[in-house]
Amino acid sequence: MKKFTIIPLLIGVLGTLSAQEVEFEEYDLENGLHVILHRDNTAPMVVTSIAYHVGAKDEDPERTGFAHFFEHLLFEGTQNIKRGEWDKIVSSKGGQNNATTNDDRTYYYEVFPSNALETGLWMESERLLHPIIEQVGVDTQNEVVKEEKRLRVDNSPYGNLLAEIKKNLFKVHPYRWETIGSMEHLDAATLEEFRAFNAKFYVPNNAVLVVAGDIDLSKTRAMIQAYFGSIPKGDPIARDYPKEQPITQEFRAQAFDPNIQIPAIVACYRTPSFKTRDARVLDMISTYLSGGNSSKLYKKLVDDKKMALAVQAVNLSQEDYGIYAILALPMGDISLTTLVSEFDEEIGKLQAELISEKDHQKLLNQFESAFVNANASLEGIAESLASYYLLYGNTSLINSEIEVYRSITREEIMEVANKYLKTNQRLLLEYLPENNSKEQ
Repeated sequence: MKKFTIIPLLIGVLGTLSAQEVEFEEYDLENGLHVILHRDNTAPMVVTSIAYHVGAKDEDPERTGFAHFFEHLLFEGTQNIKRGEWDKIVSSKGGQNNATTNDDRTYYYEVFPSNALETGLWMESERLLHPIIEQVGVDTQNEVVKEEKRLRVDNSPYGNLLAEIKKNLFKVHPYRWETIGSMEHLDAATLEEFRAFNAKFYVPNNAVLVVAGDIDLSKTRAMIQAYFGSIPKGDPIARDYPKEQPITQEFRAQAFDPNIQIPAIVACYRTPSFKTRDARVLDMISTYLSGGNSSKLYKKLVDDKKMALAVQAVNLSQEDYGIYAILALPMGDISLTTLVSEFDEEIGKLQAELISEKDHQKLLNQFESAFVNANASLEGIAESLASYYLLYGNTSLINSEIEVYRSITREEIMEVANKYLKTNQRLLLEYLPENNSKEQ
């Protein structure tokens, strides 16, 4: 599950690099399953993966956590894979597997020696066609999810920070709840509700299958048809999420965490979908402000003025909306209000004047490096292919999105800073040690 981190983003400046184009082919089966194949014969490895267009935002507000729960539940077993056997089969073939969930999608993958390709395809087809959803599996995974929440959220310093941001920044859209969801909702859910969720969302016409690596394209297409072609198509899924009203006046909130001693201040802005050009510009702005030790906010607040222990600006962009957040932990007796003033000063500079040509070129180099690194492994390529198709609607972005970043001008950076990072369009969240609440 994706975590909001307070550690500054570190993207190395490695100079302008060029990435080799990722070649792929894509097509649809009759049942609506989209298939993407990428052949890379440089190593005898293969990735099989399926992304389903279902995440936390697709849940009933009274049954949050279902998508993340299914990330676990669909490892329980199938009609032909007994409970407890999934990982044993994968490891017996020299492979590894995992899954992740966010608000927009769920992603399962296996990495195998290429001679085990058929095993990977069989297992993912089993997960799709023959899942066993029984009470014993629900009860088992309920405890697993509760332990994960205790470890990663409830007992982790700053573990509830993103949840507090979301519930304050979103009023009607389902991004307002955390991906891991409510344990009370999961406890109250019936077996029939879990089965209905599976029948609605885990269908071939709501998924993309990616096979990447050392494959024979013709044989792979034949295996995919054999294992997935007969799976019934699901009903069309209607998506009509509530729209948020614009934020026109700054508002404030407080949250308390028993696991911290140092408070945090976060300035949060609601921003557009990651499909937009503006979202890419906001990516650049966040890197400009805190992408490495020489970035503007980090150098100013951590190195020079020694006002903050850590600072981060991040664009958490998603399918429908994004969250632009600037966070800092104060040093010593520095007040949270003072840190906000420092944020505003740097944002004000972006809004009033063009960044230097040198800083602009540095940004381009950083994004070039990040783009190359994203496509440096088979696992990264497979996930990128799935995401660009499923969420962006354009698989070719795996090769062309970098051109969008390359074309972003200094003028656009100033324009977008003025458009989205106004003080009257934000939430100021004070995230405080719990003992502060007892003192008030």
